[in-house]
Amino acid sequence: MAAGTATASYDLRFDSGRICLDLTATTHPDERLDSAGRLRAWVVASGLVPAGTPLISVDTLWLLGFRELRGHISQLVRGELDGRPADSALARVNAAALAAPPAPWAVRADDGSLRRRLHSEPGCAELLAVVARDALDLLTDPAARASLRQCEGDNCPIVYLDTSRGRRRRWCSSEVCGNRERVARHRRRAALARA
Repeated sequence: MAAGTATASYDLRFDSGRICLDLTATTHPDERLDSAGRLRAWVVASGLVPAGTPLISVDTLWLLGFRELRGHISQLVRGELDGRPADSALARVNAAALAAPPAPWAVRADDGSLRRRLHSEPGCAELLAVVARDALDLLTDPAARASLRQCEGDNCPIVYLDTSRGRRRRWCSSEVCGNRERVARHRRRAALARA
């Protein structure tokens, strides 16, 4: 795999286990939602909308809305993990969850099968509501809440849902943080062997 391809494959990551956590991961290691086009790509890749959904109205206001919700969800999740309630963030996430989510619509494809579409192009508030509701569902479900983990990778702030067998997952991604840890461990062993 070429170096450019490996970097690009982790550009927008969806390995946190929940869409709300995937949104919070868009700040690491750099800002991933830096344009309306990148937000559009994230919305489609995250599964918020079916592939092929026209997102013509995505603009700077959408970008600001998603970034704001991301900050509130991050504060809320981290507060819950650290035992420091973030009630103002909770109020904002609750408010975002009030909007009605986009209405699903089934259409028949050329081969006769049913395909998921949306009844109409979704608005920003509708999609923010889906992400906010996901965060509220996550934090109010005791089993899911107990599976939240902070990545053990060096300087990695990502929180993920550990659904692994035995609940022993250590990293947000074995391919990213796990690989960095294995490389660092190998280098330490090699340095000791040379000494």
